[in-house]
Amino acid sequence: MTKVGIALRLTFTLIGIAILSGCSTTGAVIGAGAVATNTAAQERPFQKAVTDVQIKLEINDLFLRENISIFRKVNIQVNEGKVLLSGNVELPEHRIIAVREAWKATGVREVINEIEVNNDSGITDYARDVWINTQLKTIILFDKEITSINYNIDTVNQSVYLLGIAQNEQEVNRVIAHAKDIDYVKRVVSYVTLKDDPSRTQ
Repeated sequence: MTKVGIALRLTFTLIGIAILSGCSTTGAVIGAGAVATNTAAQERPFQKAVTDVQIKLEINDLFLRENISIFRKVNIQVNEGKVLLSGNVELPEHRIIAVREAWKATGVREVINEIEVNNDSGITDYARDVWINTQLKTIILFDKEITSINYNIDTVNQSVYLLGIAQNEQEVNRVIAHAKDIDYVKRVVSYVTLKDDPSRTQ
């Protein structure tokens, strides 16, 4: 099947998933189209990309049903069944609940808990996190030695979390170096998997 055919197939699949999850048809089309376009250029096989979207939707639904605060404050990234949770929550038990609920989603292979208990984080911290995220995404987008589409980036309290697939160690080290060079970044945590890692086929 051609990349165009794969993209169209993914679009219709995601529309169905989104509608079943309560999203509007218009929003589903826009979101699904964006994901489908990106998938054609990613290292993830088509089916794994679809599964990751399903996992994220299911975890979001589980969070919403369990605790609205967790739903609002915990960020979810998924790559080939590996789930990275990050964000700020009000209570220590919310970290435990979030991990427990994430494991309930079908297809989850691993849950990484980077959620922080922090009631002091304010608008300034959030603005810095957004700024760091934007800076790093822009830098790696224009770095010809990095396949930027394979990386998910999340910044919480000036800590940068990386998830995705790297072509090799040199590439991921280059992304980490770029992140460390950005103002206000306190630390960089990488959960990036190498393209030829045997665990990807398990």
